[in-house]
Amino acid sequence: VLPALVLNYFGQSALLLAQGEAATQPFFMLAPEWALIPLVVLAAAAAIIASQALISGAFSLTRQAILLGYVPRLDIEHTSSHAMGQIYVPQVNWGLMIATILIVVGFGSSGALAAAYGIAVTMTMMITSILLFVVATNRWGWSAPLAAAVIGLFLTIDVAFFSANVVKVLQGGWLPLAIAAILFTGMTTWKTGRRLVADRLMARAVPFTDFLACIDAAPPVRVPGTSVFLTAQPGGTPPALVHNLRYNKALHQHVIVLTLTTAQTPHVADPDRIAVQVLRPDITVVRAQFGFMEDRKSTRLNSSHTDISRMPSSA
Repeated sequence: VLPALVLNYFGQSALLLAQGEAATQPFFMLAPEWALIPLVVLAAAAAIIASQALISGAFSLTRQAILLGYVPRLDIEHTSSHAMGQIYVPQVNWGLMIATILIVVGFGSSGALAAAYGIAVTMTMMITSILLFVVATNRWGWSAPLAAAVIGLFLTIDVAFFSANVVKVLQGGWLPLAIAAILFTGMTTWKTGRRLVADRLMARAVPFTDFLACIDAAPPVRVPGTSVFLTAQPGGTPPALVHNLRYNKALHQHVIVLTLTTAQTPHVADPDRIAVQVLRPDITVVRAQFGFMEDRKSTRLNSSHTDISRMPSSA
């Protein structure tokens, strides 16, 4: 690809040096008149291929942001049983479609979009170079001076391109900056809110040892049946269980604390699906995991396959 791009840019530069008026459409004016239509078809096909890469990247980034806690949970559909990263996010797909239509209608021409495109691409190049420095020092073990020398070469070119596009901010380059500011504000606000909520829940969480001691000290009324309490933090007593005991003054004969997790594999074998920890005969902690291709609503939890002998000595 690189030689083809270099030759193409050299050809456009040579054309502009010979015919200054070709600055309006240097790419299409490179070809003779009979090749104009085939070149337009080729350019459209290239745009479609590039858009598929952008859409797939948006899906992947969204999923990573969800796992990192920067974006609310969305519907994620796994379209492959072999590749965990091959996903489809309907909300993101619809959002991209609506945003694309609004931008095209708002700008009205490809020329007007050029300023927004230039700012977006050059800033992406700069960010990529900076992240490459982080990878080189933290992952590849390069020394900081060596990484700075190598990355500085690329960053110099990137900054030159970006500086040339800064003058186009008022002509449409403000759009990617505005979108980035909105996304950054929303993601950091969501992350901060989740952290505050988690901190408050952790501060109020009652350790299982204290909860069991409370039951032993003042045995509550036991009612027939089994109750199941869902929790994302298996290390502490679920708040719903604590509130049930505090306000209802009663517990079921059997209490199950259930935690659901997603494994890094498409499917989870039945023997590995459930882990059981018996705190006492009437209170059990169950950790169930599912493959990323499995539907939790339709997957049967078969506890008969659980190997209790593999649990810790406290089980």
